[in-house]
Amino acid sequence: MRNTSSASDSRRTRSGKDASVYNENGVMVAYIETFKSTVNFANSKYKVLGDMQEHATPGSYTVTLSFSAITIMSEEFFTDVMAAMEIGESPRWNIQGALGGRDGDEERVMYRDVLPDGDIDIQNYTVGDTIKRQFNCFVNKPPKLASLLAA
Repeated sequence: MRNTSSASDSRRTRSGKDASVYNENGVMVAYIETFKSTVNFANSKYKVLGDMQEHATPGSYTVTLSFSAITIMSEEFFTDVMAAMEIGESPRWNIQGALGGRDGDEERVMYRDVLPDGDIDIQNYTVGDTIKRQFNCFVNKPPKLASLLAA
C-alpha cells in the first residue's frame, strides 16, 4: 500500500458532530442537522477551425448552501424569513461554517450575502420525528477560506 497515512491514522477523520454554523459575529446561530455547500462551474465551450477537439474556457460559477435547522433549538433563520416576507423583501445573511479538528485547529469558511433560494420549509411535521426546517440558499459573494484544518 502506497498511502498508509489514511489507513493507519483514523484520528484525523472528522464527523458531523465536529461541525457548527455561526453568524458573521462568530455567534452560533442554529442547531444544524445537515449543512452542505457546493460550487458549480459552468464553462463556455468553443471549437477552433481545423481542430477536432472541443475546448473550454471559464464561464461562471454558482455557490449554493442547503441546511436543515432543528426548529425547537433555533428560530433565527426562520424569523428572518417570515419578517422579510411581511415587508416584501428577502433576508440576507453572512454565515460561517466551521469544522473542529482534534488539536484545537479549525476549518472555517465564510459565506457572504446569502439569500434564500428555492423551497424553505415553513411547517413540515412528521409523527415521531424531530421538527426541522429545510433551507436552500444562493451565495452572492465568493466563499472565503478563513482557516484550514492542520494535516
